Amino acid sequence: MSEAGTVHNPSTVLDQGNDFNNDTVSETKYSLSDLGTETEFEHERAMELAAKLTDPHYLHTVSMNELFDNIYQPRHQIIEGLLHSGVYLFAGAPKVGKSFFAAQLAYHVSVGQPLWNFPVRKSDVLYLALEDDYRRLQERLYRMFGTDSTSNLHFAVTARHLGGGLDEQLQRFIAEHKETRLIIIDTLQKVREMGGDRFSYASDYEIISRVKHFADCNRLCVILVHHTRKQQADDRFDMISGTNGLLGAADGAFLLQKENRTSNNATLDISGRDQQDQRLYLLRDPEKMVWMLERSETDLWKVPPDPLLEAVAAWVATQGNEWSG
Repeated sequence: MSEAGTVHNPSTVLDQGNDFNNDTVSETKYSLSDLGTETEFEHERAMELAAKLTDPHYLHTVSMNELFDNIYQPRHQIIEGLLHSGVYLFAGAPKVGKSFFAAQLAYHVSVGQPLWNFPVRKSDVLYLALEDDYRRLQERLYRMFGTDSTSNLHFAVTARHLGGGLDEQLQRFIAEHKETRLIIIDTLQKVREMGGDRFSYASDYEIISRVKHFADCNRLCVILVHHTRKQQADDRFDMISGTNGLLGAADGAFLLQKENRTSNNATLDISGRDQQDQRLYLLRDPEKMVWMLERSETDLWKVPPDPLLEAVAAWVATQGNEWSG
């Protein structure tokens, strides 16, 4: 009988000690009967690096060659060209229709129905409606979607604070619902711990970074519903309440603004790290209260094609569109 073991990739040790993204964590399986000089050398290097990482003064780096040789998992697309895995702020003035839009977005993801012209990846969704009760949620959802219900959309109207038990609550939920790819927290203020410096840049950055770490580790999207302030700004995203630490730590943001409080017309500005800035012009159905897309200021953004996959596809096409091996 041959024995088998596992050599942990050095990035595993790095992730455990320095809170890095876990997309590069991997293991190398081997059989002791098949060990050769190369495997032993790699094992020795891994052990050497693991020893270095225990030194608090050691700075782990990778070369450009190593960076290119590694394979990193791409971010999940929740809504193609609109919403990816990570952390997004969704801001707007009070009573502008943020909760209706959040419910609409959650429903479309939970049933896999395209949102306007954007393809959607179907998944479980958790919506923390912390400013509502179940009666109001029932009325809102029935008004918006009628009796077309789904078991993939889950609601809660109470939850703990971040750092005070919410992290564990969310982790347990996704452990029980493994297809969860979207969590909406309505609102951010409801899950923030109270403190004297809670409006400082450091506090804002820390709270979003904490949520981002959770989202990245679980490869899902978290939307934090938030408010805007009354003061106007040249950059619309500067109207998001709080310091620049919120947007600085987030992967992207949505900003919903109406022409005036009684109008059913609104603009949705979208900005993100891995996507083109967009402005969408929306019209709210006064009966169902769902948002409809009238037009976009720019062409709807799509993820650029992978040049390697395109090259492979072109080569396969020259072989008569057949592949074997």
